[in-house]
Amino acid sequence: MTLYELVIEMKLLERRLMLYEEKYGILSEDFYAALMAGQLAQYDAYDETRADFSRWKGIYETWLRRKEAYEAQLKQRAVTEVLRFQPAY
Repeated sequence: MTLYELVIEMKLLERRLMLYEEKYGILSEDFYAALMAGQLAQYDAYDETRADFSRWKGIYETWLRRKEAYEAQLKQRAVTEVLRFQPAY
């Protein structure tokens, strides 16, 4: 994926993450840390949260992979090489 495609996909994923953050009142980074530490096991008893948490985790992990790919590509090239600059005139 190009840097531009990564940025677009990350922004789309962030919109989906925001829905869960608003619903549950916690940022995705903190949710993921708690989930991976086993602190949310009590919510497995509820079908809705179990399904939501599974989707939320998957979206966040995808976002993390895209973020890593973005950072790796950006390290290899100068920002001036990849900046999508289009003058208005």
